[in-house]
Amino acid sequence: MIKSVPTAGQRTAGRPSALPRTAGRASTTTLETVRDAAGQVTSRVRRTVLPSGLRIVTEQMAGARSASIGVWIGVGSRDETTTTHGASHFLEHLLFKGTDERSALDISIALDAVGGEFNAFTAKEYTCFHARVLGEDLPLAVDVLGDMVTGSVLDTHDVDAERDVILDEIAMHEDDPDDVVQNLLADLAWGSGPLGRPIAGTTGSIEAMTRAQIQRFYRKHYRPENMVVSVAGAVDHGEVVKAIRRSFHRHGFLDGAAEPIGPRAGGRRPRIHGREGRISRPFEQVNVVLGAEGLTRDDDRRFALGVLNTALGGGTSSRLFQEVREHRGLAYSVYSFATQYADSGLVGVAVGCLPDRLDEVLEVVRVELSRIVAHGITADELERGKGQLVGGLVLGLEDSASRMMRLGKAELVYAEVLGIDEVMDRINAVTLEEVQEVATHVFGRPELLAVVGP
Repeated sequence: MIKSVPTAGQRTAGRPSALPRTAGRASTTTLETVRDAAGQVTSRVRRTVLPSGLRIVTEQMAGARSASIGVWIGVGSRDETTTTHGASHFLEHLLFKGTDERSALDISIALDAVGGEFNAFTAKEYTCFHARVLGEDLPLAVDVLGDMVTGSVLDTHDVDAERDVILDEIAMHEDDPDDVVQNLLADLAWGSGPLGRPIAGTTGSIEAMTRAQIQRFYRKHYRPENMVVSVAGAVDHGEVVKAIRRSFHRHGFLDGAAEPIGPRAGGRRPRIHGREGRISRPFEQVNVVLGAEGLTRDDDRRFALGVLNTALGGGTSSRLFQEVREHRGLAYSVYSFATQYADSGLVGVAVGCLPDRLDEVLEVVRVELSRIVAHGITADELERGKGQLVGGLVLGLEDSASRMMRLGKAELVYAEVLGIDEVMDRINAVTLEEVQEVATHVFGRPELLAVVGP
Protein backbone atom coordinates (compact mmCIF):
# COMPACT_ATOMS: atom_id res chain seq x y z
CA MET A 1 0.00 0.00 0.00
CA ILE A 2 1.22 3.49 -0.82
CA LYS A 3 0.72 6.42 1.48
CA SER A 4 1.27 9.95 0.24
CA VAL A 5 -0.72 12.25 2.47
CA PRO A 6 -0.39 15.70 4.02
CA THR A 7 1.82 15.51 7.08
CA ALA A 8 2.55 18.06 9.69
CA GLY A 9 8.15 20.04 9.46
CA GLN A 10 14.07 20.32 9.57
CA ARG A 11 16.35 18.85 11.89
CA THR A 12 19.56 19.77 10.07
CA ALA A 13 19.13 18.60 6.51
CA GLY A 14 17.23 15.41 6.95
CA ARG A 15 16.23 12.86 9.52
CA PRO A 16 16.69 12.87 13.30
CA SER A 17 20.07 11.50 14.31
CA ALA A 18 20.51 8.46 16.51
CA LEU A 19 20.75 9.72 20.07
CA PRO A 20 23.75 8.88 22.28
CA ARG A 21 23.32 5.74 24.39
CA THR A 22 24.87 4.29 27.51
CA ALA A 23 26.81 1.28 26.24
CA GLY A 24 25.19 -2.05 27.07
CA ARG A 25 22.14 -0.64 28.83
CA ALA A 26 18.66 0.37 27.77
CA SER A 27 17.42 3.86 28.64
CA THR A 28 13.78 4.26 29.75
CA THR A 29 11.84 7.46 30.41
CA THR A 30 8.20 8.36 31.09
CA LEU A 31 7.07 10.98 28.57
CA GLU A 32 3.51 11.66 29.74
CA THR A 33 1.08 10.55 32.45
CA VAL A 34 -2.59 11.55 32.23
CA ARG A 35 -4.95 11.23 35.23
CA ASP A 36 -8.70 11.68 35.55
CA ALA A 37 -10.47 13.89 38.08
CA ALA A 38 -10.19 11.16 40.71
CA GLY A 39 -6.44 10.90 40.23
CA GLN A 40 -6.53 7.57 38.41
CA VAL A 41 -4.07 7.10 35.56
CA THR A 42 -5.90 6.96 32.21
CA SER A 43 -2.86 7.01 29.96
CA ARG A 44 0.89 6.68 30.33
CA VAL A 45 3.48 7.11 27.56
CA ARG A 46 6.92 5.55 28.07
CA ARG A 47 10.00 5.33 25.87
CA THR A 48 12.90 2.89 25.92
CA VAL A 49 16.00 3.06 23.72
CA LEU A 50 18.00 -0.14 23.41
CA PRO A 51 21.81 -0.04 23.08
CA SER A 52 21.40 -0.90 19.39
CA GLY A 53 19.43 2.31 18.88
CA LEU A 54 16.01 0.67 18.46
CA ARG A 55 13.40 2.98 19.99
CA ILE A 56 10.28 1.58 21.71
CA VAL A 57 7.41 3.92 22.60
CA THR A 58 4.25 2.67 24.30
CA GLU A 59 1.00 4.19 25.53
CA GLN A 60 -0.88 2.28 28.18
CA MET A 61 -4.61 3.10 27.82
CA ALA A 62 -6.84 2.39 30.82
CA GLY A 63 -9.82 0.22 29.93
CA ALA A 64 -8.54 -0.75 26.49
CA ARG A 65 -8.90 -4.38 25.44
CA SER A 66 -7.05 -4.17 22.12
CA ALA A 67 -3.43 -3.39 21.38
CA SER A 68 -1.88 -1.94 18.23
CA ILE A 69 1.75 -2.20 17.20
CA GLY A 70 3.64 -0.49 14.41
CA VAL A 71 7.19 -1.02 13.24
CA TRP A 72 8.35 2.21 11.60
CA ILE A 73 11.44 2.32 9.38
CA GLY A 74 13.00 5.64 8.43
CA VAL A 75 13.17 4.89 4.72
CA GLY A 76 10.84 5.87 1.91
CA SER A 77 10.85 6.73 -1.75
CA ARG A 78 12.95 9.86 -1.27
CA ASP A 79 15.84 7.70 0.00
CA GLU A 80 16.09 5.82 -3.29
CA THR A 81 18.37 6.38 -6.27
CA THR A 82 17.23 6.25 -9.88
CA THR A 83 18.23 2.56 -10.02
CA THR A 84 16.41 1.67 -6.79
CA HIS A 85 13.32 3.80 -7.47
CA GLY A 86 10.41 1.91 -5.92
CA ALA A 87 12.57 -0.32 -3.68
CA SER A 88 10.92 0.84 -0.42
CA HIS A 89 7.46 -0.08 -1.68
CA PHE A 90 8.78 -3.29 -3.26
CA LEU A 91 10.21 -4.29 0.14
CA GLU A 92 6.92 -3.52 1.85
CA HIS A 93 5.33 -6.19 -0.34
CA LEU A 94 8.17 -8.70 -0.04
CA LEU A 95 8.38 -8.73 3.74
CA PHE A 96 4.98 -10.44 3.82
CA LYS A 97 6.27 -13.28 1.62
CA GLY A 98 8.11 -15.31 4.24
CA THR A 99 11.10 -15.76 6.55
CA ASP A 100 13.27 -18.70 7.60
CA GLU A 101 10.66 -19.53 10.27
CA ARG A 102 7.36 -18.66 8.56
CA SER A 103 5.97 -18.94 5.05
CA ALA A 104 3.69 -16.25 3.64
CA LEU A 105 0.72 -18.45 4.56
CA ASP A 106 2.05 -18.93 8.09
CA ILE A 107 2.24 -15.16 8.52
CA SER A 108 -1.35 -14.71 7.35
CA ILE A 109 -2.68 -17.60 9.46
CA ALA A 110 -0.97 -16.38 12.63
CA LEU A 111 -2.87 -13.09 12.71
CA ASP A 112 -6.10 -14.35 11.13
CA ALA A 113 -6.39 -17.06 13.79
CA VAL A 114 -6.74 -14.44 16.52
CA GLY A 115 -8.90 -12.01 14.51
CA GLY A 116 -6.06 -9.57 14.07
CA GLU A 117 -5.79 -6.77 11.52
CA PHE A 118 -2.52 -6.60 9.62
CA ASN A 119 -1.18 -4.21 6.96
CA ALA A 120 1.62 -1.89 5.87
CA PHE A 121 2.18 1.32 3.92
CA THR A 122 5.03 3.21 2.28
CA ALA A 123 5.40 7.00 2.22
CA LYS A 124 8.09 9.31 0.90
CA GLU A 125 10.03 9.36 4.18
CA TYR A 126 9.08 6.18 6.04
CA THR A 127 7.61 2.69 5.86
CA CYS A 128 5.30 1.17 8.48
CA PHE A 129 4.17 -2.40 9.22
CA HIS A 130 1.30 -2.51 11.71
CA ALA A 131 -1.12 -4.87 13.41
CA ARG A 132 -4.09 -4.62 15.80
CA VAL A 133 -5.00 -7.53 18.08
CA LEU A 134 -6.57 -8.31 21.42
CA GLY A 135 -4.33 -7.33 24.31
CA GLU A 136 -3.51 -10.95 25.19
CA ASP A 137 -2.39 -11.62 21.61
CA LEU A 138 0.12 -8.75 21.49
CA PRO A 139 3.16 -11.06 22.05
CA LEU A 140 2.15 -12.96 18.92
CA ALA A 141 1.89 -9.77 16.86
CA VAL A 142 5.29 -8.62 18.16
CA ASP A 143 6.86 -11.95 17.22
CA VAL A 144 5.37 -12.01 13.71
CA LEU A 145 6.36 -8.42 12.93
CA GLY A 146 9.82 -8.88 14.40
CA ASP A 147 10.35 -12.02 12.32
CA MET A 148 9.19 -10.28 9.12
CA VAL A 149 11.26 -7.13 9.57
CA THR A 150 14.51 -8.80 10.59
CA GLY A 151 14.40 -12.13 8.75
CA SER A 152 12.81 -11.79 5.32
CA VAL A 153 14.35 -14.25 2.84
CA LEU A 154 13.50 -12.22 -0.30
CA ASP A 155 13.18 -15.36 -2.38
CA THR A 156 13.83 -14.94 -6.11
CA HIS A 157 10.48 -16.48 -7.03
CA ASP A 158 8.67 -14.07 -4.67
CA VAL A 159 10.54 -11.09 -6.13
CA ASP A 160 9.44 -12.01 -9.65
CA ALA A 161 5.85 -12.76 -8.63
CA GLU A 162 5.48 -9.57 -6.60
CA ARG A 163 7.01 -7.53 -9.41
CA ASP A 164 3.92 -8.29 -11.51
CA VAL A 165 1.64 -7.33 -8.60
CA ILE A 166 3.37 -3.97 -8.26
CA LEU A 167 3.20 -3.32 -12.00
CA ASP A 168 -0.56 -3.90 -11.75
CA GLU A 169 -0.69 -1.49 -8.82
CA ILE A 170 1.17 1.17 -10.81
CA ALA A 171 -1.32 0.72 -13.66
CA MET A 172 -4.18 1.07 -11.18
CA HIS A 173 -2.79 4.39 -9.91
CA GLU A 174 -2.46 5.60 -13.50
CA ASP A 175 -6.23 5.14 -13.80
CA ASP A 176 -6.93 7.21 -10.67
CA PRO A 177 -7.26 10.97 -11.43
CA ASP A 178 -6.33 11.99 -7.87
CA ASP A 179 -3.11 9.95 -7.98
CA VAL A 180 -2.18 11.22 -11.44
CA VAL A 181 -2.65 14.89 -10.56
CA GLN A 182 -0.78 14.58 -7.23
CA ASN A 183 2.14 12.83 -8.96
CA LEU A 184 2.15 15.59 -11.57
CA LEU A 185 2.23 18.24 -8.84
CA ALA A 186 5.21 16.53 -7.17
CA ASP A 187 7.01 16.38 -10.50
CA LEU A 188 6.37 20.09 -11.09
CA ALA A 189 7.65 20.92 -7.60
CA TRP A 190 10.73 18.73 -7.37
CA GLY A 191 11.31 17.37 -10.87
CA SER A 192 13.45 14.26 -11.08
CA GLY A 193 14.66 14.70 -7.48
CA PRO A 194 13.74 12.11 -4.83
CA LEU A 195 10.64 13.96 -3.59
CA GLY A 196 9.36 14.37 -7.14
CA ARG A 197 9.22 10.68 -7.98
CA PRO A 198 6.13 8.48 -7.43
CA ILE A 199 6.35 6.23 -4.38
CA ALA A 200 5.66 2.96 -6.20
CA GLY A 201 8.34 3.54 -8.81
CA THR A 202 7.77 3.39 -12.55
CA THR A 203 7.15 0.49 -14.89
CA GLY A 204 10.74 0.79 -16.09
CA SER A 205 12.36 0.95 -12.65
CA ILE A 206 10.35 -1.99 -11.28
CA GLU A 207 10.98 -4.17 -14.33
CA ALA A 208 14.74 -3.48 -14.12
CA MET A 209 15.17 -3.95 -10.36
CA THR A 210 17.00 -7.11 -9.30
CA ARG A 211 16.77 -9.18 -6.16
CA ALA A 212 20.38 -8.24 -5.31
CA GLN A 213 19.54 -4.52 -5.45
CA ILE A 214 16.52 -5.00 -3.21
CA GLN A 215 18.51 -7.07 -0.73
CA ARG A 216 21.27 -4.45 -0.50
CA PHE A 217 18.62 -1.76 0.05
CA TYR A 218 17.04 -3.91 2.78
CA ARG A 219 20.32 -4.45 4.65
CA LYS A 220 21.31 -0.80 4.38
CA HIS A 221 18.10 0.77 5.71
CA TYR A 222 16.45 -1.84 7.93
CA ARG A 223 18.73 -1.23 10.91
CA PRO A 224 17.71 -0.86 14.56
CA GLU A 225 18.89 2.76 14.85
CA ASN A 226 16.63 3.60 11.89
CA MET A 227 13.53 2.01 13.46
CA VAL A 228 10.82 2.81 15.98
CA VAL A 229 8.37 0.31 17.46
CA SER A 230 5.22 2.00 18.76
CA VAL A 231 2.57 0.15 20.77
CA ALA A 232 -0.68 1.44 22.29
CA GLY A 233 -3.69 0.02 24.12
CA ALA A 234 -3.81 -2.78 26.66
CA VAL A 235 -0.04 -2.90 27.15
CA ASP A 236 2.57 -3.12 29.87
CA HIS A 237 5.71 -1.26 28.83
CA GLY A 238 8.16 -3.62 30.51
CA GLU A 239 6.56 -6.70 28.98
CA VAL A 240 6.51 -5.06 25.55
CA VAL A 241 10.23 -4.28 25.76
CA LYS A 242 10.99 -7.88 26.74
CA ALA A 243 8.89 -9.25 23.87
CA ILE A 244 10.58 -6.94 21.37
CA ARG A 245 14.04 -7.91 22.61
CA ARG A 246 13.17 -11.58 22.08
CA SER A 247 11.55 -11.16 18.71
CA PHE A 248 13.98 -8.67 17.14
CA HIS A 249 17.09 -10.50 18.31
CA ARG A 250 16.95 -12.90 15.36
CA HIS A 251 20.06 -13.05 13.20
CA GLY A 252 21.91 -10.79 15.65
CA PHE A 253 19.75 -7.83 14.64
CA LEU A 254 20.08 -6.06 18.01
CA ASP A 255 23.79 -6.80 18.47
CA GLY A 256 26.18 -3.87 18.69
CA ALA A 257 25.75 -0.20 19.48
CA ALA A 258 23.79 2.33 17.47
CA GLU A 259 25.52 3.95 14.53
CA PRO A 260 24.86 7.59 13.55
CA ILE A 261 22.20 8.08 10.90
CA GLY A 262 23.36 10.29 8.06
CA PRO A 263 21.34 13.26 6.77
CA ARG A 264 18.47 12.37 4.49
CA ALA A 265 19.08 15.31 2.15
CA GLY A 266 22.43 16.67 1.04
CA GLY A 267 22.23 19.83 3.12
CA ARG A 268 20.63 21.96 0.42
CA ARG A 269 16.91 22.64 0.55
CA PRO A 270 15.21 21.84 -2.76
CA ARG A 271 13.78 25.02 -4.25
CA ILE A 272 10.34 25.11 -5.85
CA HIS A 273 9.71 27.38 -8.83
CA GLY A 274 6.42 28.30 -10.47
CA ARG A 275 5.44 25.86 -13.21
CA GLU A 276 2.40 24.52 -15.01
CA GLY A 277 1.79 20.99 -16.26
CA ARG A 278 -1.13 19.29 -18.02
CA ILE A 279 -1.81 15.62 -18.74
CA SER A 280 -4.55 14.60 -21.13
CA ARG A 281 -6.64 11.66 -19.95
CA PRO A 282 -10.11 10.48 -21.01
CA PHE A 283 -11.62 11.18 -17.57
CA GLU A 284 -15.09 12.66 -17.12
CA GLN A 285 -13.77 15.43 -14.89
CA VAL A 286 -10.81 17.75 -14.83
CA ASN A 287 -8.72 17.35 -11.66
CA VAL A 288 -6.70 20.41 -10.83
CA VAL A 289 -4.28 21.31 -8.03
CA LEU A 290 -3.15 24.87 -7.50
CA GLY A 291 -0.12 24.80 -5.20
CA ALA A 292 2.97 26.55 -3.90
CA GLU A 293 6.03 25.85 -1.73
CA GLY A 294 5.03 25.24 1.89
CA LEU A 295 6.81 24.75 5.22
CA THR A 296 9.28 22.16 6.43
CA ARG A 297 8.25 19.64 9.02
CA ASP A 298 9.81 21.31 12.07
CA ASP A 299 8.83 24.89 11.23
CA ASP A 300 7.18 26.43 14.30
CA ARG A 301 4.61 28.07 12.02
CA ARG A 302 3.11 24.67 11.18
CA PHE A 303 0.40 25.13 13.82
CA ALA A 304 -0.66 28.46 12.28
CA LEU A 305 -0.58 26.78 8.87
CA GLY A 306 -2.84 24.04 10.22
CA VAL A 307 -5.42 26.61 11.34
CA LEU A 308 -5.13 28.42 7.98
CA ASN A 309 -5.56 25.18 6.06
CA THR A 310 -8.68 24.29 8.04
CA ALA A 311 -10.26 27.72 7.53
CA LEU A 312 -9.40 27.75 3.83
CA GLY A 313 -10.52 24.29 2.76
CA GLY A 314 -10.68 21.88 5.66
CA GLY A 315 -14.41 21.31 6.05
CA THR A 316 -17.92 22.19 4.92
CA SER A 317 -17.77 25.60 6.63
CA SER A 318 -14.43 26.50 4.99
CA ARG A 319 -14.14 29.37 2.55
CA LEU A 320 -13.45 27.27 -0.50
CA PHE A 321 -16.23 24.76 0.16
CA GLN A 322 -18.73 27.52 0.70
CA GLU A 323 -17.68 29.62 -2.29
CA VAL A 324 -16.86 26.94 -4.86
CA ARG A 325 -19.51 24.35 -4.03
CA GLU A 326 -22.30 25.87 -1.96
CA HIS A 327 -22.60 29.36 -3.49
CA ARG A 328 -21.55 28.73 -7.09
CA GLY A 329 -22.05 24.97 -7.58
CA LEU A 330 -18.84 24.72 -9.57
CA ALA A 331 -17.51 21.44 -8.14
CA TYR A 332 -18.45 18.53 -5.93
CA SER A 333 -15.02 18.10 -4.32
CA VAL A 334 -12.78 20.95 -3.20
CA TYR A 335 -10.25 21.00 -0.36
CA SER A 336 -6.91 22.48 0.68
CA PHE A 337 -3.86 20.65 2.01
CA ALA A 338 -0.45 21.19 3.60
CA THR A 339 2.25 18.55 3.12
CA GLN A 340 5.50 18.81 5.07
CA TYR A 341 8.78 16.93 4.74
CA ALA A 342 12.18 17.17 6.39
CA ASP A 343 13.46 19.91 4.10
CA SER A 344 10.55 20.99 1.93
CA GLY A 345 6.78 21.16 1.74
CA LEU A 346 3.74 21.99 -0.37
CA VAL A 347 0.47 23.80 0.18
CA GLY A 348 -2.37 23.78 -2.28
CA VAL A 349 -5.99 23.53 -3.28
CA ALA A 350 -7.41 20.50 -5.09
CA VAL A 351 -10.63 20.59 -7.12
CA GLY A 352 -12.49 18.19 -9.39
CA CYS A 353 -14.90 19.85 -11.85
CA LEU A 354 -16.42 19.58 -15.30
CA PRO A 355 -14.03 20.65 -18.08
CA ASP A 356 -16.03 23.73 -19.10
CA ARG A 357 -15.86 25.09 -15.53
CA LEU A 358 -12.11 24.89 -15.08
CA ASP A 359 -11.34 28.54 -15.86
CA GLU A 360 -14.04 29.83 -13.52
CA VAL A 361 -12.95 27.48 -10.73
CA LEU A 362 -9.35 28.67 -11.03
CA GLU A 363 -10.45 32.30 -10.95
CA VAL A 364 -12.54 31.79 -7.80
CA VAL A 365 -9.75 29.91 -6.01
CA ARG A 366 -7.15 32.55 -6.91
CA VAL A 367 -9.43 35.34 -5.68
CA GLU A 368 -9.93 33.58 -2.32
CA LEU A 369 -6.19 33.01 -1.91
CA SER A 370 -5.52 36.69 -2.70
CA ARG A 371 -8.07 37.77 -0.09
CA ILE A 372 -6.48 35.62 2.59
CA VAL A 373 -3.01 36.95 1.74
CA ALA A 374 -4.27 40.55 1.88
CA HIS A 375 -6.62 40.35 4.87
CA GLY A 376 -6.06 37.03 6.63
CA ILE A 377 -9.01 35.18 8.15
CA THR A 378 -11.72 36.43 10.49
CA ALA A 379 -11.84 35.93 14.24
CA ASP A 380 -14.75 33.51 13.78
CA GLU A 381 -12.78 31.49 11.23
CA LEU A 382 -9.82 31.42 13.61
CA GLU A 383 -11.92 29.96 16.43
CA ARG A 384 -13.64 27.46 14.14
CA GLY A 385 -10.30 26.39 12.73
CA LYS A 386 -8.83 25.84 16.18
CA GLY A 387 -11.91 23.97 17.33
CA GLN A 388 -11.88 21.72 14.28
CA LEU A 389 -8.19 20.89 14.71
CA VAL A 390 -8.44 20.23 18.45
CA GLY A 391 -11.65 18.24 18.13
CA GLY A 392 -10.27 16.19 15.27
CA LEU A 393 -7.09 15.51 17.24
CA VAL A 394 -8.94 14.25 20.31
CA LEU A 395 -11.64 12.31 18.46
CA GLY A 396 -8.97 10.73 16.28
CA LEU A 397 -7.29 9.23 19.33
CA GLU A 398 -10.21 7.16 20.59
CA ASP A 399 -8.70 3.80 19.59
CA SER A 400 -5.35 2.08 20.06
CA ALA A 401 -4.44 2.11 16.35
CA SER A 402 -4.62 5.90 16.00
CA ARG A 403 -2.60 6.40 19.18
CA MET A 404 0.03 3.95 17.95
CA MET A 405 0.26 5.88 14.67
CA ARG A 406 0.70 9.19 16.49
CA LEU A 407 3.45 7.83 18.73
CA GLY A 408 5.38 6.08 15.99
CA LYS A 409 5.37 8.91 13.51
CA ALA A 410 6.22 11.53 16.14
CA GLU A 411 9.18 9.53 17.46
CA LEU A 412 10.49 8.66 14.01
CA VAL A 413 10.19 11.97 12.19
CA TYR A 414 10.46 14.45 15.07
CA ALA A 415 12.54 12.40 17.54
CA GLU A 416 10.10 13.57 20.24
CA VAL A 417 6.54 12.85 21.31
CA LEU A 418 4.51 15.91 22.29
CA GLY A 419 1.74 15.36 24.81
CA ILE A 420 -1.85 15.85 23.63
CA ASP A 421 -2.28 18.84 25.95
CA GLU A 422 0.87 20.47 24.59
CA VAL A 423 -0.30 20.08 21.00
CA MET A 424 -3.71 21.53 21.94
CA ASP A 425 -2.03 24.45 23.70
CA ARG A 426 0.07 25.22 20.62
CA ILE A 427 -3.01 25.17 18.39
CA ASN A 428 -5.02 27.36 20.77
CA ALA A 429 -2.15 29.87 21.01
CA VAL A 430 -2.27 30.67 17.26
CA THR A 431 -3.20 34.31 16.56
CA LEU A 432 -4.80 36.06 13.60
CA GLU A 433 -1.51 37.81 12.90
CA GLU A 434 0.36 34.49 12.75
CA VAL A 435 -2.18 33.05 10.33
CA GLN A 436 -1.94 36.03 7.98
CA GLU A 437 1.86 35.98 8.16
CA VAL A 438 2.04 32.33 7.15
CA ALA A 439 -0.62 32.87 4.46
CA THR A 440 1.46 35.69 2.96
CA HIS A 441 4.56 33.55 3.18
CA VAL A 442 3.23 30.43 1.43
CA PHE A 443 0.63 31.80 -0.99
CA GLY A 444 2.85 34.69 -1.99
CA ARG A 445 5.27 32.23 -3.57
CA PRO A 446 5.33 31.20 -7.25
CA GLU A 447 2.32 29.18 -8.32
CA LEU A 448 2.27 25.52 -9.31
CA LEU A 449 -0.62 24.37 -11.49
CA ALA A 450 -1.28 20.69 -12.25
CA VAL A 451 -4.22 19.76 -14.49
CA VAL A 452 -5.34 16.27 -15.51
CA GLY A 453 -8.38 15.51 -17.67
CA PRO A 454 -9.88 15.47 -21.14
